[in-house]
Amino acid sequence: MTNLAPDHIRAIAPYQGGKPITELAREMGLQVEEIVKLASNENPLGISPKAEYAIQEALLDIARYPDGNSFALRDAVSHKFNVAPNQIVFGNGSNDILELAARAFLIAGCETIYSQHAFAVYPLVTQAMGATGVVVPAKNFGHDLSAMLSAISVKTRMIFIANPNNPTGTLLGKDELFDFLKQVPSNVLVVLDEAYDEYLSAEHKSEAISWLSEFDNLIISRTFSKAYGLAGLRVGFGLCHPEVADMMNRVRQPFNVNSLAQAAAVATLADDDFVARSYALNQAGMLQLTQGLQKLGLEYIPSFANFISIRVGNATDYYRKLLENGVIVRPVANYEMPEYLRVSIGLFAENAKFLAVLEKIMKEIA
Repeated sequence: MTNLAPDHIRAIAPYQGGKPITELAREMGLQVEEIVKLASNENPLGISPKAEYAIQEALLDIARYPDGNSFALRDAVSHKFNVAPNQIVFGNGSNDILELAARAFLIAGCETIYSQHAFAVYPLVTQAMGATGVVVPAKNFGHDLSAMLSAISVKTRMIFIANPNNPTGTLLGKDELFDFLKQVPSNVLVVLDEAYDEYLSAEHKSEAISWLSEFDNLIISRTFSKAYGLAGLRVGFGLCHPEVADMMNRVRQPFNVNSLAQAAAVATLADDDFVARSYALNQAGMLQLTQGLQKLGLEYIPSFANFISIRVGNATDYYRKLLENGVIVRPVANYEMPEYLRVSIGLFAENAKFLAVLEKIMKEIA
């Protein structure tokens, strides 16, 4: 039956998520509570208490369809980020925002541009539409904006940029990014993926939302899966020109954001203390890991997100041995980084276990 699918669909390599804790427990005969998962850049604090209460309240009405227009969440995002309601698109996670942009604006024969070592979903949504992805070589594991500008052709319809980038954690400067946008032709859409913005310091935090009034071709993608702790509920949003939002909403599935997700997202947007604690924990955990890696003599890519990519050499062996010891991280060979493992920042004890197991493995391999 696979011959019924178009060639561009059969050519897609499916996205592989981080290994679930329960799956590793079954495979290795481990106890769930013994396992540390540092693979999917989730918030180790869990969810906001306000979000948890909102979910319990929303459960009382779970037999009814969710608000297809996400009115309460739209109002909350509008006020939080000072954007008009008609500039907002909601998705089943920010991955859905990326797919909605692709479905609304890409066709077979056109091109998208994205960087080497950039998020795997960019080529996936490109291929799904029969478009062609143009991969620009990375510069110091990050985006080479000059090279990306040079790659623009008459076929270019869309450019994907992750800032900070996943899986490398690199960050583009605001002035550099703004200058790039000024040089992109107005008929080329720029999708700026800011999934990790809440983990940036005040100095580095994005100003891109204020640029929407100047760039009609800018789409900003945000998520509730990281610092807001709602990964399991799958909710994200896009911010863009009203006409762009209108086209994306035309291809959006009805009820794509469930009622629990909407309620939790509204509540967690109002919980600045929870986000501040998540940021502080991440800063402390990043310092804990980088100091530990320095003591072990391991190279890593300085990261502005809630994860860090570490050069270990034979990453496949290290990944397998870490699993055997109850630690789940993320191999990134599919990002052309076969010597690296991406490790999420966890709680203090989780980070400590990872470093201890890593040191043990290094001694075994030496």
